[in-house]
Amino acid sequence: MEKVEFTKEMIKDYTILLPNMLPTHFELIRNIIKSEGYNVALLNNSSENIPREGLKYVHNDTCYPALLVIGQMIDALKSGDYDVHKVALMITQTGGGCRASNYIHLLRKALETAGYGFIPVVSLNISGLEKTGGFSLSLSMLQRMLTSVVYGDMLMLLKNQLLPYEVHKGETIALENKFITELSKELREHKFHSNGRIKKNLTKIVEEFSKIEIKKTNKTKVGIVGEIYIKYASLGNNHLEEFLQSQNCEIFVPGLFSFILFKLDNRTEDIKLYGGNIFKKIGVDAVMKYLQTIEKMLISIAGKDGKFITSSTYSHLKTLVNGVIGYGNKMGEGWLLTAEMLELIDLGYENIVCAQPFGCLPNHIVGRGMLKKIKSIRENANIVPIDYDPSATKVNQENRIKLMLAMATTQK
Repeated sequence: MEKVEFTKEMIKDYTILLPNMLPTHFELIRNIIKSEGYNVALLNNSSENIPREGLKYVHNDTCYPALLVIGQMIDALKSGDYDVHKVALMITQTGGGCRASNYIHLLRKALETAGYGFIPVVSLNISGLEKTGGFSLSLSMLQRMLTSVVYGDMLMLLKNQLLPYEVHKGETIALENKFITELSKELREHKFHSNGRIKKNLTKIVEEFSKIEIKKTNKTKVGIVGEIYIKYASLGNNHLEEFLQSQNCEIFVPGLFSFILFKLDNRTEDIKLYGGNIFKKIGVDAVMKYLQTIEKMLISIAGKDGKFITSSTYSHLKTLVNGVIGYGNKMGEGWLLTAEMLELIDLGYENIVCAQPFGCLPNHIVGRGMLKKIKSIRENANIVPIDYDPSATKVNQENRIKLMLAMATTQK
């Protein structure tokens, strides 16, 4: 199968379609890519036809996120909303051992089978797995994308803690949208965001969200962890966040920035465990130090007045699993998933939904496989693993979550 290249000539009149995993984060990232002259559209189609399209063109033993992402793209191409001869598809590649790095090859095969083999596919990666002649990820774009993840994590954290208690309904979402517009403008106009600018924006975000009038009522606190796509994407988890909110819950979803730190730190751990290039380690350590400075800034600003519960630093997350699970467990979400469950329990969100795609081996090991160990060291843990799969029914998933919530009520 011949690879179809996205060329520089296509930039002018082609639309790049990008799956939407995290609405706030990805809207900011989309606007950064647009600022470089690319026309990018986020895919938000969510019909029941998407899993069927995925199953039609991807082997059913392939993990659920691949079925959904590829199914969503083909569903969009068949919708008639786009000129299929003027579109390209973009997909991320992490470069890790997870099958996610191979989604791009599955996508190309699916496109060929569906009769869209002429559509170019763009790889969004920093590992050098694929290079695309018409698309390049500059250092400025990468820095602003990382900055947008910081802003997205802050907005997500504040929204989740205010939304269940707001007196004037809709105020929290309206303020979030206001900041998406303002921050997108800044990210478009400024090719580099200094730590001072990031600090100023984070401070402004917290100050304005703190003004939202709330009325605290009795809510069940629930944390959400799991495989990265199913954890965040409403398409993947059957609108889990909305369901929990409808069940009188306050939710806490760990941010994306710690996952980025985890993926970067793995390169250092590989050298520690197996040996390697010392200069590579020095370079990775330098980038880690820079990113952890920003992480500490986010946490300190969010928790400054004690009004909001904040995540722990990546360094603290790492200590939580010392003696619990080895740092060599790095496939998929690796030891970080176990650490996030321990962190949530310590933050008061001991009721946890572990969202996992059926057949995701790493997730089953570091998620479901660690529950017994976690409960032995955190006796108040109330965790339910939920499988998400084309054959799993929403009713069964929600009933299992309701049982977990009933246990939470009993434990109060």
